[in-house]
Amino acid sequence: MPEVIEFYSVTDDHGWCSNFAPYPIKLRGKTWPTSEHYFQALKFEDADDQEEVRLTRTPMLAARMGRDRKRKLRRDWESTKVSVMREAVRAKFTQHADLTRLLLDTGDAKLVEHTDNDDYWGDGGDGSGKNMLGRILMEVREELRKQHA
Repeated sequence: MPEVIEFYSVTDDHGWCSNFAPYPIKLRGKTWPTSEHYFQALKFEDADDQEEVRLTRTPMLAARMGRDRKRKLRRDWESTKVSVMREAVRAKFTQHADLTRLLLDTGDAKLVEHTDNDDYWGDGGDGSGKNMLGRILMEVREELRKQHA
């Protein structure tokens, strides 16, 4: 049975797995304070909305703005959100050598975003969720393993 590593809060042992962890990423010609900022900004069609999210002080504020339905959501969001998340996570773990090492050091452990706030990106708190963020982290870990083999 492979080890299971749960993460959620940035203050946890594996808090660096969280999209709220303070690791800036460079994508689309800009620097984003966290992968959360990038993910939330890309929900919107309007470049001004995206920039406003990018410039927020904290990932929590970016997440709040991303849930604000006064802004126009991209029509294709439901079909693109996983690839946007994958892009953000891949950037984070390829642009920070310390994170590359930390992720590779998790070996074959199952990575689980453990939270009852989210049953799509997380495990729903009871393991019934899809754990999409954990799955993407494990995919990226596999890609990194091949590159560093």
